[in-house]
Amino acid sequence: MEYLDFELPIKELEDQLDKCQLIGQESDVDVTNTCKQIEKKLEETKKKIYKNLTAWQRVQLSRHPNRPYTLEHITNLTKGTFLELFGDRGFKDDKAMIGGLGKIDGQSFMLIGQQKGINTKMRQYRNFGMANPEGYRKALRLMKMAEKFGIPVITLVDTPGAYPGLEAEERGQGEAIARNIFEMCRLKVPIITVIIGEGASGGALGIGVGDRVYMLENTWYSVISPESCSSILWRSWEFKEQAAEALKLTSYDMKKHKLIDEIIPEPLGGAHYDREATFKTVEQYIMKAFNELKHLSTEELVAQRMDKYSKMGEFNK
Repeated sequence: MEYLDFELPIKELEDQLDKCQLIGQESDVDVTNTCKQIEKKLEETKKKIYKNLTAWQRVQLSRHPNRPYTLEHITNLTKGTFLELFGDRGFKDDKAMIGGLGKIDGQSFMLIGQQKGINTKMRQYRNFGMANPEGYRKALRLMKMAEKFGIPVITLVDTPGAYPGLEAEERGQGEAIARNIFEMCRLKVPIITVIIGEGASGGALGIGVGDRVYMLENTWYSVISPESCSSILWRSWEFKEQAAEALKLTSYDMKKHKLIDEIIPEPLGGAHYDREATFKTVEQYIMKAFNELKHLSTEELVAQRMDKYSKMGEFNK
C-alpha cells in the first residue's frame, strides 16, 4: 500500500500494529490490550483525517496509484460479460479510450471510459488516460451503435484531460469533443455518467453529458487542474492547494452547484481501501438510475436532458 503525505500518521500506526502483532506471535507475551488500543487509535486517526479532507487532498486521493481504474470497474461490474470494441473507423484505435458491450444485473449496456494504466509501461500504452480525437470518435461510434439497438450507455470518466499534442490538434481535437457533446445531448437512449477519478476539462466533457451524472466521493471535476490553474494565476505550481480550494472542484462543491446529480460514497480512506464495496455501490447507483430512466419515452428523455443542461449556470439575483 502506498501512502500520501497526509496519510503518514495512519502508516505509522499501522506499522506499530504490525510490530505489536508480530511480538505477540513470536513470544509468549500477551499484547492483546496493546493491539486493541493501537487499533482504536488507528480508527480514530482515520476518521479524523478522512472526514476533514481539503480540496487538494481529494485531488491527491483521486490520483492514488492504488485506486481502481476504468477497466477494473468494468470487469467487476459486468462479471466477465464485457466484449471490448475497437477503432473509430476513420484513423485508428485509441488505447486511452475503451468501450464495449457488457451486462450488469442481466441488462445490456454500452460501457465507455478513459483508461490510465496501472504501471509505467501501461500508462505509456494508454497515453496516461489522455484521449486523442480518434478516441472521442470511437466513443461516439459506440454510442451511435447503442442508440441503433436501444442499449443504454454508461460512461466512466477518469482523465487528466484530452491529449493536447500537435497531432491531436491537426486531427481536430476540439471538433471531436464538441461533436460528442452535441450528439450526446440528443442521443435517444439513457446515458449514465460516473466520474471515478479525475474529471479534467473538455477531456471529461467529451463523454460526460448524461441523464444522470454521479461522482465518487473523492474525485474532482473542473475546467482545469489545480496545478495548471496555479501556474497561470501565480506563475508557479506552489499555490496548487489555494487553486484547488478556489476552483470548487470536489464532489460536494459540484452537488452544491447542481452540476451533478448525486455523490457515490466511498469506503473510509478511499475506493482503493475496499474495492469490492466500491464496485457494489457504483453498481447500485447505476441500476437505480437505469430503473428511473427506462420508463421514459425517447422524447421525454431527450427533453429532460436538454432542460437539465440548459439550466446550468443560470444567474439569479
